[in-house]
Amino acid sequence: MTFLKVNNLKVYYPIRGGFFRRVVDHVKAVDDISFELKQGETYGLVGESGCGKTTTGRTLIGLNKATSGEILFEGQDLAKMSRKEFHHIRRDVQMIFQDPYSSLNPRKRVLDIIAEPMRNFEKLSKSEEKDKVAYYIEKVGLNAESIFKYPHEFSGGQRQRIGIARALTLKPKLIIADEPVSALDVSVQAQVLNFMQDIQKEFNLTYLFISHDLGIIQHMCDRIGIMYRGQFVEEGTSDDIYNNPQHIYTKRLISAIPDVNPENRGKQTDIRQEVNAEYKNSYDKYFNAEGKVHKLKSISDTHSVALP
Repeated sequence: MTFLKVNNLKVYYPIRGGFFRRVVDHVKAVDDISFELKQGETYGLVGESGCGKTTTGRTLIGLNKATSGEILFEGQDLAKMSRKEFHHIRRDVQMIFQDPYSSLNPRKRVLDIIAEPMRNFEKLSKSEEKDKVAYYIEKVGLNAESIFKYPHEFSGGQRQRIGIARALTLKPKLIIADEPVSALDVSVQAQVLNFMQDIQKEFNLTYLFISHDLGIIQHMCDRIGIMYRGQFVEEGTSDDIYNNPQHIYTKRLISAIPDVNPENRGKQTDIRQEVNAEYKNSYDKYFNAEGKVHKLKSISDTHSVALP
C-alpha cells in the first residue's frame, strides 16, 4: 500500500462579480495534480511563487479544503474527512511553516509552544511534559534551558529549529516542510537542512519538501515534481530532473541555478541563452493556446513530462 497518494487534486477559489456577487470564474490554485510518496523518502515540490505548491501542502494537512480529488494517507481519504474525523490524523501529519518569525506565538514560552501538540493528544504530567520538551529541544541542537525563553530571544535559524521540534513532538509519519529555510542565511540553511536529514534517518520520517530553490531540492530530495500554474510540467527522480530535463520550464529553472565557480560563468550564460532561445522558438510545443501545460506523459519508468 502506498504511504501517501494524491489523485487528481483540485483547489479552486471562486471569483465573484456583479450586483449579486455571483461566481463568474475561479482561480485554479491547484489544477488536477497526482503524485505519491513512499515511506521514508523525500519528495520535492518545486516552482515559482504562486504556482500552487504551498496550497498543495496546506490542503494535504487540512488547512485548505480540496475542491475535488483524493488524498489517500495509508488508505484513508483525507479530502472527504470532516474536521472532527481529521483530528486523529494530525498526530501523524505535521507541518514546518515557511516563516519562523510568524509561526511561533510571541506571547508563549518555548515550553508552551512545543508542548501544545502533546497537550492536544497526550495526557502528561507537568514534569513529564517538561522532560519531553527538553528532549526535543536538545535534539534540534538548542540548550534545554531555552524552553523558558520567548521567541524574540532567538535568531531566525534557532526559531526554525523550534518549529521543527514542535513538529517532532508527536512522532509524526509525514512532515510537510514549506520552504523551511527560505528566510534563513545561507550558512544557517545548510545547518538546518543537514539536521533535517539526520532526524529523518533517526525517526524514519517522510518529507514533502516545498521550495522554489532547485539547489536545495537537489540536496534534499529523492523524487521531484515541477509545478507551473497549478499543474505538473515534469516529475521524476532527482537524477532525471537535473541530468535529463525535458520541459522548457524545468530547463529554465535549472539554468537559473547560480554556479559559484567563476570559471563556469561564461558556460552558464551560454546555457541560459540557449534555453531562452528554445523557449521563444518552441513555446507552442510545451503550452497550449490558453498558455496551460499539457497532460503528463511517461517517458520512462521514473520520468514523466507534460508534452502533447
